[in-house]
Amino acid sequence: MTSETSTPASSLTDKEREAIEQMPYEEARDKLIQAVQALEAGGLNLDQSMRQWEIGEALAKRAQSLLGEVRAKLDAAQAEQATAANTAGTQDNLS
Repeated sequence: MTSETSTPASSLTDKEREAIEQMPYEEARDKLIQAVQALEAGGLNLDQSMRQWEIGEALAKRAQSLLGEVRAKLDAAQAEQATAANTAGTQDNLS
């Protein structure tokens, strides 16, 4: 028996993945909440539960990616502001 690393089959279609990848943060967050609630409510068979899990994972990844982009922009703006504050009132900002 050989040990191979393989990606498990996904129930999400490429179209569904693309739709999730285009969602704004708020929509991804809201749909993630719905997926979690569906799992918490129970009553789903194994296939339905796995599908909700996959949807939730994709939505969480999208939301985290968007939050990371915002964090990077905020960090860049803060660094720029700090640089400007450090040179305020010096000869460096007169050129």
